[in-house]
Amino acid sequence: MNIHEYQAKAILKSYGAPVANGAVITDASQIDQAVAAMPGPVWVVKSQIHAGGRGKGKFKELAADAKGGVRVSFSADEAKTNAHEMYGNTLVTAQTGDSGKAVNRLYIEDGADIEKELYLSILVDRAIGKVAFVVSTEGGMDIETVAHDTPEKIHTIGINHSTGCTDADAAMLADALKLDGTAKTEGMALFKTLYQAFVEKDMSLLEINPLIVTKANQVQVLDAKVSFDNNALFRHPDIVELRDITEEDPKELEASKYDLAYIALDGDIGCMVNGAGLAMATMDIIKLYGAEPANFLDVGGGATTEKVTAAFKIITADPNVKGILVNIFGGIMRCDVIAEGVVQAAKDIALSVPLVVRLEGTKVAEGKAILEASGLDLIAADDLNDAAEKIVKAVKGN
Repeated sequence: MNIHEYQAKAILKSYGAPVANGAVITDASQIDQAVAAMPGPVWVVKSQIHAGGRGKGKFKELAADAKGGVRVSFSADEAKTNAHEMYGNTLVTAQTGDSGKAVNRLYIEDGADIEKELYLSILVDRAIGKVAFVVSTEGGMDIETVAHDTPEKIHTIGINHSTGCTDADAAMLADALKLDGTAKTEGMALFKTLYQAFVEKDMSLLEINPLIVTKANQVQVLDAKVSFDNNALFRHPDIVELRDITEEDPKELEASKYDLAYIALDGDIGCMVNGAGLAMATMDIIKLYGAEPANFLDVGGGATTEKVTAAFKIITADPNVKGILVNIFGGIMRCDVIAEGVVQAAKDIALSVPLVVRLEGTKVAEGKAILEASGLDLIAADDLNDAAEKIVKAVKGN
């Protein structure tokens, strides 16, 4: 689960991290009061959407040369103008796709006297089996660009879970970021604070880009991006309350109601599979045959007819879907249940795109019999290779 910048900063501030004062805007009528609450002389107006690259983004409704989704303002009037111009419009960034995201929240905060911009993130590094800090002196930039062009400027430091972030770990991080004096002292304390927040709140990612050093040689969290482990949210009802469903794909939101693992993608072949590994293999073989999957969808091992029907409807709700591949290997999952769900969903939505079904495993004979007796115009497949070849051919018409 992702949250907004202002929410992430509030969490970090509760742990004692140095964060600038700010005000949240959820209605245009709040703008003037929020600006007045900041002392100036610099105000920073930030679009709050679940996507990176906001500063370089462009608003659909504004002129091509209009400023992006993060604007530094040097007077109260300029801050108000920027906020009113940004609020309610659609911001397109490198991460939103062409459709962009509506800016329904703004964050206005005090400006900072920046000397240096640094990069810091904490994540679970599966390669070393530890929570790790990733830091760089090249903050404020796309970390992927830094990693590609100057990989030597990125430092990864794993943290031993049994000890937590020690003084030695903090000192290594400070040295990697070339901190000295007050900034080093404050930085070492901050690293421990951030690690504590990451672990206690079950975060999956904590990214600060940039982490700044001010002209007074103090550190400050200038931006914050936080994602949480969905599997641990039951332990954090306070975090669940921060969820902004307007930022989520409606299809993914609908899938969550049925406990379906669904992720929307950019292709045109819808996939319904049981098991994450099989779903990944299905997507790979679709690509091998020259097409692109429209989604990842794992119905799980205990799916009911209702759940399968819901999954089918979610897939077909995507206007990009030109064909559907159902690939079921029944171990725990029964093929007859899948077949009943497919038949029910196809009748409910009057299916109009090609459908290829591959069933194997538990109750496979019963499942195939249900499909054959349904009268549906579907294409049966013997194995995954056959299924992928047939759905790609049906979609491409060759």
